[in-house]
Parts: sequence; C-alpha cells; structure tokens
Amino acid sequence: MNAVQIRSAERALSAGTWLIVCGAVLYSILTVTPLMAKHTPDAWDWTAPILPLVVDAAVVIVVRLDAVLARLGGQGGRWPVVLRWMTGGMTLALNIADSALKGDLVGVAVHAVAPLLLIVTAETSLAYRRAISAALAALDARQRAEQIERQQAAAAEREAAERRAREEREHAAMLAREQREHEARLAREKADWEAAARREEADRIEAREQAEREARERREREREQQQRERERLEREAAARREAERRQREEREARERAALLAGGPVDEKVGEDLARRIVRAAFAEGLPVRAAADLCGWSIGWVSSRYQELRDASQSAPRELEGAAS
Repeated sequence: MNAVQIRSAERALSAGTWLIVCGAVLYSILTVTPLMAKHTPDAWDWTAPILPLVVDAAVVIVVRLDAVLARLGGQGGRWPVVLRWMTGGMTLALNIADSALKGDLVGVAVHAVAPLLLIVTAETSLAYRRAISAALAALDARQRAEQIERQQAAAAEREAAERRAREEREHAAMLAREQREHEARLAREKADWEAAARREEADRIEAREQAEREARERREREREQQQRERERLEREAAARREAERRQREEREARERAALLAGGPVDEKVGEDLARRIVRAAFAEGLPVRAAADLCGWSIGWVSSRYQELRDASQSAPRELEGAAS
C-alpha cells in the first residue's frame, strides 16, 4: 500500500470511530437521563442530562486526544488509560443501572452493547492509529532511502560521464599534439629544402605579416571594444534583474503578510487558499501548528505540505548545480 491508501484507511477508521462515539453518546444520554431524573429531586429534574453529558464529554476528549497523540506518534502515559477506562466503566454502569435495579437481565445486556462497543472501539482505534502511524513512518523512511539511492546513482553516472569526457578530451589533445609535432617536423624538413626560396620571398612575407599584424591588432581593438560594450550591457541587465528580484521579493513578502494577517480560523478554508497560507507560513518560518491554526486544516495535512515545500527547496539547488555543470 502507498501513503495515499494508508491515509484513506486512516480517514475511514476516524469516520467510523466518531460515528460509533456519537451513536453511543446519544444512546447514553437517552438511557441515563430517565434514571437520573428518578434519583433527582423534582425541583432539579432539569439537571438530569448533565451527568451523562459530562461523562460522554470525557469520552469524546479521550477519543480525540488519543487520535492526535497516535497521529503524532506520542504516548500520554498512565492517566489517559485511567481516564479512558474510567469513563468507559462509568458509561457502562450508568447505562445498565436502571435495568440492573429492576432485575432485568435482558435490559442489562441490551444497554451494555453501546458502552462496551464504545470501550472496545476506543482501544482498537488507538491501536490501529498507532499501527498506521508506524506504517507511515516506515513508508516515509523507505521512500527517503530510495530517493537517496537514486541521487547517489545519478551522481555516480554524472561522475562517470565527466570522467569519460575528460579522457576523450585528453586523448584528442594528445592526438592533436602528435599531429602538430608531425607537421612541425615536416615543416622543418621542407624548410631545409626550400631555404633559398624563402630568402627570396622574405620581403614579401614580411610585408604580408606586417599587414596581418595590423589587421589582427585592429580586430583585437574591435574585439576589446565589443567586449567592453557587452560587459556594460551585462552590468545593466544584472542591475535590472536585481531590481526586479527585489520588487518580486517585496511583493511576495506583502502577499505572505496579507495571508498570515488573518489569524487563526475556526473552519477549513479552501484548499487553494490553504496551500497559499501554508507556503507563506513555511517561508516565514512558522511552526506547523501555527500554519494549521491559520488555515483550519489538520496538522498532518500541513506537515505533508511542509515536507513537499522542503523537498522542493532542496531539489531546486541541485537542479541549478546540474544546469551549471
């Protein structure tokens, strides 16, 4: 399974857990409220739903915080376990109390279904979440290892290609040197044979060489002038690019400030806006939780976007180095 399938299974587990919790809470309130009304003075009958609400609120807190800790790979210690079992036992006792007092064993069995299902679901979902978090961590580690292996293989291939190119250049240089030496030897031999003819043509050659020197000097002057003009244009272009870069950075800083100025939100914003807020928070160095508060999305989702942005920021220098090489 890939990370998408694992996260889909985690969402299905979360949805099912909360469906069972909500059903058990509603059933508990409907079951326990009449019992509390019987054992409460008539003037205080309106307080009967308070106790089941308090106990069920504790159940909701336990399930929610267990889900967060399991997603982050943390452990809450002994007290969360005590609270989880204590609230489950209280819910079970309150739901079966009325039937137990009446001696109705069938009623006890029927009213024990929802609390027992809630207790087992809370424990099972916690185990599932921890297993899923461990699986995601192992999958991320394996993907990082594979990425490192690919990068190392690519680096080895580049080094081999550079080595082959260097050897080819050295071989070509050696062949050219041997060719020059051979041609020089032939030229010396030919010079010995044609010494008389060269003396006769010395004046003409000198004149031609003088003309060539003058032409070469003129070309060098023109080339230097062109080089100075090209350097001037490059300096001007660099100055323009620097000004554009500063303007772009100032504009991006204003956009990030505008996105981060909204403060924490209570509901999710649109995915496109959420991604822009996360990019702005990442650029400003804000922690993951602060970014999650600003966009209303989960910490896990924001952490994934942060990882994507870090990967992109790390791959950009490598691409620039590859282009430069």
